[in-house]
Parts: sequence; structure tokens; C-alpha cells
Amino acid sequence: MAVSVSLQILGLIMLAAILLQTIAVAVSFVYFNKVLSTMQESFSRSSVSCLINANLRSEVEDSAEDKKRDPCWQVTQQLHYHIEKTMADRLQKEISTAMKNKLTGVLPFLSPGVPLPKVAAHVTGIISPTEPPTADVPRSRRGYLGERIRAWEGHRGLSFLQNMELRGGELLVPRAGLYYIYGQTYFRLPSTGETDGEAKEEEGAQLIQYIYKKMSSYTVPILLMKSSRSACWPRGQEPGLFSLHQAGTAFLQPADRLFITVSNASAMEMDGRASYFGAFLVG
Repeated sequence: MAVSVSLQILGLIMLAAILLQTIAVAVSFVYFNKVLSTMQESFSRSSVSCLINANLRSEVEDSAEDKKRDPCWQVTQQLHYHIEKTMADRLQKEISTAMKNKLTGVLPFLSPGVPLPKVAAHVTGIISPTEPPTADVPRSRRGYLGERIRAWEGHRGLSFLQNMELRGGELLVPRAGLYYIYGQTYFRLPSTGETDGEAKEEEGAQLIQYIYKKMSSYTVPILLMKSSRSACWPRGQEPGLFSLHQAGTAFLQPADRLFITVSNASAMEMDGRASYFGAFLVG
């Protein structure tokens, strides 16, 4: 009988201890939950205060070291950094896309997967060993300088025509706008066959490239660009190789025509990768 009573008392004591422990855990949970809620509310108010610049001392009163230790200053600096980085990445992406489209118009073989501009053309030289690259009229009747290049390829190899036409060596402009125009001509000057010891006084060759615009309302072509260089006639066995390149923008009207002339058409190397001509609409 005494043993049974002792067991009951022991059971009650253990039950009371468990109950007290449970109550203590519950009270601690409620207390810490309340503390966390208070801290979270305080932190949220502090963050909002940092963003709206409230409860902050003026920059005149704060020293550089004080601002670096200020949590609000650190929060705003991080926020400004992320905003600037996001805007810079977006702007860089837009610029890269625009430049890639322009490069595709000039050199279409660099990025074959990128769509071409809506109005563009890239024509290349045609190698013809039996015919000269140009057959021009006398200068007094043509109204422009140099010899006109008519042998351009517009459909094969690296060349293309995108909503533009090629007629008699001229690019026909379909719509008004600002166009980027470029051209390159490649020259092969034959050697004089003289060695250094047999060199004589020779006049140098003057290489000139012109890009003209021809308007339907004006009979005389208008010179848009000009590029030139002076080259000495090569001596020895190897020929002299020279190139002229120029590019620029011009506002063109519908039915305007673009063409290239050079000073030494008979010396031109009409390789499609060396001599080419083109334009594309930029705005």
C-alpha cells in the first residue's frame, strides 16, 4: 500500500515538472516571437526611413567616416549601385544590338543569323580578265571626275540587295532618309622592273576614289566623298598593292543614285573582298 502511494506521488511530481517545462517553453516562445516582431517592425521602419532619407543628418554635418559607419548610408549606396548596374547593362545591350545591326549591313558575312537593315545593299567587284572594269564617256560629257566603275555584283558571293536596286553600276535609293554610305577600291600597280641600283626618277601614281550622288532633278552629279593617296611605282618583281576606303552619312531622296569613280580604273583589282561598295538606311 505504501509503495503504491509513493508511486502516485512520484507520478504527480513528474507530471507537474513536465507541465511547468511546457509552460516555460510556451512563455519563452511567445516572448521571443514578440521580440522578433518588434525588431522586424523597427527594421522595416528604419529601411523605409533610409529610402525616403528621413531621420538622417545632412551630408554637410556628416563626415566621410560617419557616413561609412551609418547603416542607412550603406543601404542607399547598395540600392543606388544595383539600379545603376541594371540601367547600364540594359543600355549596353541596346547599344550592342544597334551596332551589330550596322556591322551586319556593312559586312553581312560576319553575323549570318542577324537580320539585315530594311533598306541596304552591299555590292562587290567582278573579276573579268577579258574586259576592263569600266568603259566611260569623255570627261567633258559626264560631269564628274575619274573613271566610273560599272562592274559590280549584287546577288552572288558576299553581295546582297535588300530593297535596293543595282542599275548600270549605280545603287538606286528607294526611300528618303539618312544613309550610311561606304566604298573601298583596291589597286595593283605593276612593277617598273628596275632594281634599286637602276632606279630612275619616276613620278608617283596618285590614287583617288570618289563617291557621287546623282539626282533626277539635277543633271550634274554631286560629289559626296573623296579619298586619295600618293603611291610610288614599285620596283623589282612584285607589284604594288594599295587600297582606298571611305565612309560617311548623307540624306538621300527617293530615286537618287549612288556610284563610284576612281582615277586609275585600269589598275583596279576587282576582287569581291577587296573592292566593294554599299549603303544602308540608318534613320
